[in-house]
Amino acid sequence: MLTMNDRLFVHVPYTFLAQNLELVLARKVNPEVFFSGDMLDCLIPEQLAAITSTLAEHSLSATIHAPFIDLNPGSAERLIREATRHRLNQVIDAAAILKPRVVVFHPGYDRWRYGENQETWLRHSIEAWEEILPRAAKIGFIVAVENIFEEEPSTLLALFEALPRLRHCFDVGHWNLFTKVGMEEWFATVGSFIAEAHIHDNHGQRDDHAPVGEGSIDFDLFFRLMEKYAPQAVWTIEAHSKEDLDRSLVNIGKFL
Repeated sequence: MLTMNDRLFVHVPYTFLAQNLELVLARKVNPEVFFSGDMLDCLIPEQLAAITSTLAEHSLSATIHAPFIDLNPGSAERLIREATRHRLNQVIDAAAILKPRVVVFHPGYDRWRYGENQETWLRHSIEAWEEILPRAAKIGFIVAVENIFEEEPSTLLALFEALPRLRHCFDVGHWNLFTKVGMEEWFATVGSFIAEAHIHDNHGQRDDHAPVGEGSIDFDLFFRLMEKYAPQAVWTIEAHSKEDLDRSLVNIGKFL
């Protein structure tokens, strides 16, 4: 069983990590490193390698959150797919240096855009992941796709069934915003595929990324389901300010 120190991560942009590494080390938090497309274009491999060495010296692990704005591996538009694959491969190049435990990607699906064309999206998406997964396996990290606009998990389940090495990042905040099924039903369907969870709160109206326990999400149920279905998964707190992060780190103790 993983300890809290082993499994708890905090979302930080790469530029913040590079500029505030001493703060991260002092707080003894494992970073989930977010790379935007611009960050990847400007990435200096030697700088990332130095950060990787320093984290390892302090017994800290990392995960990665890949860029997502306007990207979609299952897009019906060829040029969008090509741009997405370019970014995916840039992330894998960064992962080869950082050696993360998990890399999280957005799937790019929503029913309002694709309607009855799920199969087209699924076919293109599978092709993209089939290119990425062997590289990830060679480096040694897990590839996980995060629920965003999914109202229920059927499209994610189709990906996991088609691609046995692909895993799920369950974002409980996004679930609370968009779901039309209960948390227990979601976990019963795809809970066994969960390798990571993104943890933040909201009241079901907007993506507030509020501190844990300060919205409407039932975190008692969430943590019970995580322990039942995904006891080895890592947890990432996604806070948008230092103050929210501090409150989440305190509040999460109430549920464990």
